[in-house]
Amino acid sequence: MVVKKPRIVIIGAGMAGLTAANKLYTATASKDLFELCVVEGGTRIGGRINTSEFGGDRIEMGATWIHGIGGSPIHKIAQEIHSLHSDQPWECMDGDSEELTTVAEGGFQLQPSIVDPITKLFKHLMDYSQGKMKLLTEQDNTGYYHSLAAKAFSMSKAKSGSGGLSVGSFLREGLDAYWGSVMKKGHDDYDDDDDDDDDDVKGYYGNWTRKLLEEAIFAMHENTQRTYTSAGNLMSLDYRAESEYIMFPDEEITIAKGYLSIIEHLASVLPPGLIQLGRKVTKIEWQPQNQNQNQRDIDEGGRKVCVENGGSCCSCSRPVKLHFSDGSSISADHVIVTVSLGVLKAAIRDHDKGDSDSGMFCPPLPPSKAEAISRLGFGVVNKLFMQLSPTQQTQTQHHVNHKGFPFLQMAFHSPHSEMRHKKIPWWMRRTATLFPIYNNSTVLLSWFAGEEALALESLKDEEIINGVSTTVSSLLSHSQWQKGSDSHKLCNGIVNSSEERYQENEVRFSSVMKSKWGTDPLFLGSYSYVAVGSSGDDLDTMAEPLPKDSNCHPSASSYPLQILFAGEATHRTHYSTTHGAYFSGLREANRLLQHYHCVGIYNN
Repeated sequence: MVVKKPRIVIIGAGMAGLTAANKLYTATASKDLFELCVVEGGTRIGGRINTSEFGGDRIEMGATWIHGIGGSPIHKIAQEIHSLHSDQPWECMDGDSEELTTVAEGGFQLQPSIVDPITKLFKHLMDYSQGKMKLLTEQDNTGYYHSLAAKAFSMSKAKSGSGGLSVGSFLREGLDAYWGSVMKKGHDDYDDDDDDDDDDVKGYYGNWTRKLLEEAIFAMHENTQRTYTSAGNLMSLDYRAESEYIMFPDEEITIAKGYLSIIEHLASVLPPGLIQLGRKVTKIEWQPQNQNQNQRDIDEGGRKVCVENGGSCCSCSRPVKLHFSDGSSISADHVIVTVSLGVLKAAIRDHDKGDSDSGMFCPPLPPSKAEAISRLGFGVVNKLFMQLSPTQQTQTQHHVNHKGFPFLQMAFHSPHSEMRHKKIPWWMRRTATLFPIYNNSTVLLSWFAGEEALALESLKDEEIINGVSTTVSSLLSHSQWQKGSDSHKLCNGIVNSSEERYQENEVRFSSVMKSKWGTDPLFLGSYSYVAVGSSGDDLDTMAEPLPKDSNCHPSASSYPLQILFAGEATHRTHYSTTHGAYFSGLREANRLLQHYHCVGIYNN
């Protein structure tokens, strides 16, 4: 009688895939229960984790932050392998800067009295949407902001009807409620028809009114939120799901030795050859029901024995067959699919076109799975790193107070405003920040989301350098950093009134480095979000293995657990994060260990 070990193939060598491989291998290596391999379509491990270098500094092209160190498995691993300290500078090693400089289009540095109320409003609105404002106090006017948020929720819910409430509509109702409350207090600064009521900003900020400034600051925070969630438009971000998303407590930090150190640690226990690079899967054939009634599998202590007809042994075929781009193939008993939601979306689009030969899954995924994939959101977020030119570095090193390039928040006129600077490119107008990756670094970072992120991928380096230089130079044309002066009052409201002065204060860059997650065929985007029309139930559906079997035991009618799904988009409360991917990899590894009765090793 020929005994064969179950063969498990994991598609993808990112966080989820390598976590599953690590768990399966370390839990059963001494028992030699499985044939295990990881196939990766790219030329490196890590997936959406990609640590690199730029300008002599360690940077992250993909995943960047440990989102809360309290209880995070990523933080625990980083501590264990001593990855939280490094002699080499690394991205955001100082954490979030508290010394933010907010500049409005035209070169106007905004005072805290203008910025802080809107910043506080936005934060409290997001806290409300995420269920963080249950315990109210009078401190910092929390009750006031809670009442505004409650009114915004009521108004936006009424307007959304049965169409689903979005975070974007809730936020905008919150801003309107704030303006309404200010007017009730006797301030007329928000009457667009009265040009004489902006006394506290008139003469300081050119053509900007207080209301326009506040709307621009609010939009700036919305644009930052877009990069947090990957939703290109917050009007597509589901409101209900915000309160289900769970953040770990305590501070958010970056990893000194790079996120890739976590990946390398997970992979280090796997024997050479177990991870196969350059193996892009083009098709997954599976069997919703057993198509050979003359053949059955018998489970014997975690091993499978094939018995055919009268009991003679055979080399029975495994239920899943993977086809690769090089024409090769491999059969498996179980496949853990960890590809991105973007790749899965592309797969079901191919099926929807009626071309069954071009789809990844054969037969196609069940309607419930395909519909969940279709409804969930998957956006594009890209990072742009820019190196200040040598002459600019000299200026940075010798300018007033020796504080380096400022941590910029950028407030722009709307794209259709007649007051906008015509030379600022459209893809910069929804970018909220530009800042050195640590104090005094000459490498600057900006985040892009949605259409702007996709546009960035196709731009040449020269176009990017010119566009960012034009934008930043105009914003800083009167700034303390550029001129060593200390007054936003120097602005007279005439944008670029002197081309000579503009050239004198031009901020120049020598090189750029950018991520391209949207057009990379192995990812087709950055991370998932719950879109309007979807829900946390869809994330649960994403995690369901195929074919469905409530008992999860082999039967004559079906091979169970042929296709399992892992990745950040399969975790209901930690989607979009590396720890969500980690948890999902553990979940699917434990599912298989439990299936093969590996009692005592699958519950950790």
